[in-house]
Amino acid sequence: MKKTFSYDLHVHSCLSPCADDDMTPGNIAGMAAVQGLDVVALTDHNSAKNCPAFFAHAEKFGIIPIAGMELTTAEDIHMLCLFPTLEAALKFDAVVEESLIKVKNKPRIFGNQYIMNGDDEVAGEVEHLLINATSIDVASAWRMCLDLGGACYPAHIDRDSNGMLAVLGDFPEDVPFAAFELNDKQSYHSLAERLPHLKEKRYVVSSDAHNLWSVSEAENTVVLDGDDKALSLIKYLRGES
Repeated sequence: MKKTFSYDLHVHSCLSPCADDDMTPGNIAGMAAVQGLDVVALTDHNSAKNCPAFFAHAEKFGIIPIAGMELTTAEDIHMLCLFPTLEAALKFDAVVEESLIKVKNKPRIFGNQYIMNGDDEVAGEVEHLLINATSIDVASAWRMCLDLGGACYPAHIDRDSNGMLAVLGDFPEDVPFAAFELNDKQSYHSLAERLPHLKEKRYVVSSDAHNLWSVSEAENTVVLDGDDKALSLIKYLRGES
């Protein structure tokens, strides 16, 4: 049965060096519940290592968790990669980790990169800086996500920083993206007027939250069908439903 769900599909935890240390998986799940959200995707920079802890806390608060990542491609473009299962996200994480340019993180400059456990305690840290680009290009990222059953689409195309339109000027013709993300819903009309083919694609509006007060309120919604809501969302973002 089809049902409408509120969502925020772009949230960073304390694993991302640019996010606040109190963006723990437990705090994110709790804030999502306070905001009235139904579905939340954890999308740290180039890593999915806090997704297991997020899943544990999301269950406590009745949130539908989506395992994901904000990938920085070889072109320095940010892509959102979401997966129907935690296992698929962690397989992608292993590939991305090998492709990341390894530079040791300097927490005093860039911020901490904490891996959390199911009790919302620090279980470790990622030593190499996660905000660097990877060696994975846009087309390869899209195909890899597809092969793992996931969805891959351009993040915050309405922003100048690391947005696909800012970097490439348009969507690449050889990658059939079915969706894209906006940070500001009001930017859609001006973008669609400039690039009419955007009207053929689906779009989502998410917060890109790096602190707790930026997590979206329950204002953006998507209609999902079936018992597996994560899979239904992935199919929607792939243009399959």
